[in-house]
Amino acid sequence: MICIYMLCLALFLVGLYCVVRKRNLIKIIIGIGIMEYAVNLFFILGGYIRRGRSPIFAADQVIKNMVDPLPQAVVSTAIVIGLAFTLLLVAIAIRIYEKSGTFDITKINRLKG
Repeated sequence: MICIYMLCLALFLVGLYCVVRKRNLIKIIIGIGIMEYAVNLFFILGGYIRRGRSPIFAADQVIKNMVDPLPQAVVSTAIVIGLAFTLLLVAIAIRIYEKSGTFDITKINRLKG
């Protein structure tokens, strides 16, 4: 199980590398998306139980080994918020491209406006 958490960390570090080292705005946005999904995967794994059952109750039924539904609800909300955030970043990047003519952050002049 610890191996899966290390894969989440590796995925997060790949996204962090894209954000820190790349100079293209689109690549930076993709890196932020990779980091978001690594954190979402980490939270989902926090609520995982081996051979767990879904948290659906029936009358007079006791469910043992139930999966925690809270991380699933939080991550589904985080995915929607992350999508809106990504769309906002893309819209800002497009506006910067219209003003400066490039996605390279080293070549973008100060925006005047």
